[in-house]
Amino acid sequence: MKPLTGLTHLIIALAMPILMVGLVNRTKSLWAGRKGPGLMQSGWDLWRLMHKDPVYSTVATPLFRAGPWVVLASTVLAAMIAPIAGGVAVLQFGHDFIFFAYTLGLARLFIMLSAMDVGSSFEGMGAAREASFTAYVEPALFLLVGSASVATDHRSFAALIAGLRQPDAFPWLVVPASVVLLILLQAEAARVPVDDPLTHLELTMVHEVMILDHSGPELAAMEYAAALKMTIYAGLIAALVNPFDPRLAPVAALLTSMFVMGVVALIVGCIESLVARLRMSLVPGYLVLASAIAALCLVASAWLGGGR
Repeated sequence: MKPLTGLTHLIIALAMPILMVGLVNRTKSLWAGRKGPGLMQSGWDLWRLMHKDPVYSTVATPLFRAGPWVVLASTVLAAMIAPIAGGVAVLQFGHDFIFFAYTLGLARLFIMLSAMDVGSSFEGMGAAREASFTAYVEPALFLLVGSASVATDHRSFAALIAGLRQPDAFPWLVVPASVVLLILLQAEAARVPVDDPLTHLELTMVHEVMILDHSGPELAAMEYAAALKMTIYAGLIAALVNPFDPRLAPVAALLTSMFVMGVVALIVGCIESLVARLRMSLVPGYLVLASAIAALCLVASAWLGGGR
């Protein structure tokens, strides 16, 4: 990979979360008949949090302080593997999608450990919900990657995305695969209908209840990591539908990916404005739906023979 391409990927991965959150919030404000905050408001909020002094529980251990930074570092590392700017990524190696999945898994683990470290029953409840949701999310991701692997016979994440447009199975896979990625985005980034980032009702909170005791720079790290997860999955959707090859038309591929990521943010904002958060008992079924659709994609890829 050329250094310029890697640098571009890094800049997009680190800058787009601010814009993505801004687009979601602005869309929700327009649906509510309000002007809403500026597109860069979340960036100013993170800057303000970075200059505040954190407050710690008297029972918190060093694990609580380290947790947000492990979460942030793990999410940034996952963003370097995900081909969010097209069929290329900063880090590429065989079966890197497994490393990608479990890097995000490490982030979830430290979110849960940090939540339980303070001994709060509410945060422990949120950690238990996060753990159960993870059990439903990971099969969908691996089934979807398996579908792409069968269709393309590639083994790295970027190569899978880049080669998926070639097989005869692509027209049958692109829509259901995009739906699966959208559901994974909602689960990983704590968005409606899986979770609601604005709720303050403890009985329905998942992500927000786990970060109740975080403040200052550590809260900023948690919030930015959640926005980065949304960017990662939006970037995967963009890479999936992007008609341009970043190796042949890098500028067109880059601009198209950023445009599609913005459209995904608008879709997320519309969903959060028009759809109520699911009851907690219905969330597992919604996440299983993603696994079922991904399984159908795998069957379709095998049946069509991947176009080979």
